[in-house]
Amino acid sequence: MSKAEQYLQDFLNYLRIERNLARNTQQAYLDDLADFWKFMATTKIQSPGKIDHKHLTEYARDLKQRKMAETSVARHFSSLRAYYKFLVMEGYLEQDPTQFLDSPKLPSSLPKILNIEDIELLLCAINTETPLGLRDRAMFELMYAGGMRVSEVCSLSIEQLLMDDDLILVRGKGNKERIVPLGGEAKRWLIEYLEHGRPGLRKGYYNEGIVFLNNRGKPLQRKGIWFILKQLAEKAGLKKAVSPHTFRHSFATHLLEGGADLRIVQEMLGHVDISTTQIYTHLDSSYLKEVHSSFHPRARKS
Repeated sequence: MSKAEQYLQDFLNYLRIERNLARNTQQAYLDDLADFWKFMATTKIQSPGKIDHKHLTEYARDLKQRKMAETSVARHFSSLRAYYKFLVMEGYLEQDPTQFLDSPKLPSSLPKILNIEDIELLLCAINTETPLGLRDRAMFELMYAGGMRVSEVCSLSIEQLLMDDDLILVRGKGNKERIVPLGGEAKRWLIEYLEHGRPGLRKGYYNEGIVFLNNRGKPLQRKGIWFILKQLAEKAGLKKAVSPHTFRHSFATHLLEGGADLRIVQEMLGHVDISTTQIYTHLDSSYLKEVHSSFHPRARKS
């Protein structure tokens, strides 16, 4: 095994064991690094220690020529920085060539949310007379009530439902656990689905106690949830762009608008750093300014 291969293997172990990153995230790092080394192969340099700022500038130019989105370029650079930071930290290298690498400046954008009326429109558009309809109502009620990520919903098992305590044990990124409350409406529809919907979907498959199943009796996948939501938005006549993550954004924003403490929202969302949660305070401020502008008699200039 070459030094470069050994370094990469050690980096992967670091991501998996020390940082406890999800498999998909680990793969994203490896894909980005593979792209970089594929480019460097044209220069016949395959040693991490021989990379300098000039090579990184040439790589940045190559990404631009490929018309790669700036968000993707930023992610590639982030992967390179993490890799070289690890190599220096472990003493494999003395210098980090990425320390002066400038990422493209990305426009700051606030997450898209649905207002309470939009949420009601979506939920009421579901036909709850069928097992699939009961599943969808319970699922989207749960996503809005608990701010869960779509991956967390897909992997949710019955043992994580602490129904007697009105709580859910959520396993998030890096398999970190957190507790989120189970609201009254979400609990009602979840019970309805578990008693009258899920039994009709099981179809004898071994599904490891997964809560939300597809029409073949297998665990529902994230692509399936995206598709269901897209159809539901069309049925409800909703013109806004909607994704499963929209429910999570709406959950956080509505809590803050209602006066919830930022730290509590951080805990329920499973954010490690409160700065990640603070984007919703900006969103809340935008909402307040919009209300002020609309209703205050002296808010508008003549």
